[in-house]
Amino acid sequence: MVIVYVTPTDALAKFTANPSKSRIHLSGLVLEGSIAHPSPSSPEIEFVVTDLITDVLIRYEAALPDLFHEGHSIVVEGLLKPFTDDLRHHDDRRKVIEKARECACFLHGTEVLAKHDEKYMPKEVSEALERNKKRLEVEAEAVAAQGSSMAAAAKEAKASS
Repeated sequence: MVIVYVTPTDALAKFTANPSKSRIHLSGLVLEGSIAHPSPSSPEIEFVVTDLITDVLIRYEAALPDLFHEGHSIVVEGLLKPFTDDLRHHDDRRKVIEKARECACFLHGTEVLAKHDEKYMPKEVSEALERNKKRLEVEAEAVAAQGSSMAAAAKEAKASS
């Protein structure tokens, strides 16, 4: 059996295209500051997996591996499920997961895998993260250049008046 690992961006696209094919192996980075227990009386834990572009909320009801840490790579097997209004509007003031709650789905995790080497990641996911990192850098440079152009134009307009 061939296991295909998908990024959060790919997972969202697959869910949007066909919500009935929901079993996936999601891989990415555990978002810093996203780990929480929604209810003190429940063993359920929530965290967010990101590929730097898309964030997917994970809901998991078992013990996490000892090697599970924020900012490290992870693989979560589970089922993509649509957000209900109750889950989407859960009284949670953690801003870090708002973006993940805006997605069409969340992942109900059935197994979480963390490797001894935090740099371990399926090749296709590692490549996607590198592409996304470069994309964000290019976008940031474009915004900075636009800001510089606007500042120069404002300075020139002020000088000519």
